[in-house]
Amino acid sequence: MLARRAVEGKGLSDTGKIEDVPAAETWEHLKDNAEAVLVDVRTRAEWAFVGLPDLSTLNKRVVTVEWQTFPDNRIDPGFVEKLSGLLDGAGVSKDTEVFFICRSGARSRSAAAAMAGAGYTRCRNVAEGFEGPLDTDHRRGHVSGWKAAGLPWRQG
Repeated sequence: MLARRAVEGKGLSDTGKIEDVPAAETWEHLKDNAEAVLVDVRTRAEWAFVGLPDLSTLNKRVVTVEWQTFPDNRIDPGFVEKLSGLLDGAGVSKDTEVFFICRSGARSRSAAAAMAGAGYTRCRNVAEGFEGPLDTDHRRGHVSGWKAAGLPWRQG
């Protein structure tokens, strides 16, 4: 069951609510549902220098599509079209559970809302993202999120 908090979707369209799902629960959904997909919407620089979730033990790959372009941080106006093409090409239907992840959960929530607006009915946001919030030493990856939950990841 998804016992997360629902938040108002903020993206390219008005989509209603997107559920925040804790990273560990996201992993369980990805493990238990062969069709479930994880989409990482961070930048190429983040994938290369910070790392990526590693789904290889689940015989899956993370779908990577930038929500914002680096270094100018503009939302990619072609995001929905690009991701829709990738998902369609992989045989992912619009009623498949799709989890979105970014650094801390903000961009991924917006991306999930945009895809929900495009007709994907089961878009979820990975709460706290890949690295989560800053700790007391102003570093990420230790408080919450994918890395802090001890989930598999690899360096870009």
